[in-house]
Amino acid sequence: MKPRKPGKFPKGPITMRAQVLAVLLASEDMAGIESIFENRKTGLSTVIRALVRKYGWPIERRDFPTNTGDGRAAWASVYCLPQEVIDAALDAGGGDWLDGVKAARAARARPIVRR
Repeated sequence: MKPRKPGKFPKGPITMRAQVLAVLLASEDMAGIESIFENRKTGLSTVIRALVRKYGWPIERRDFPTNTGDGRAAWASVYCLPQEVIDAALDAGGGDWLDGVKAARAARARPIVRR
């Protein structure tokens, strides 16, 4: 079986695509609406679709049953990258890209001090 390669990295470090990819490259799973999606109109599945189609990332999806707040049953999805893809991405300069995304996120989170 041919090893899967990483996709292209989004250029803007503060875009939703970059933020989601940064979480996936950190070997973390994403499920449903994560905290970075608060007050956003874009859903996680839309961002994942763009990362797969436009940027070529082989993101895997696993569906599982869950309960909603009002007691109904529903299906939720968890998205992740295979470890071999993460390793290849980090070897191909992904570590520097990831550091840039984290720095941009930290800079954006700092309060603005007005004088």
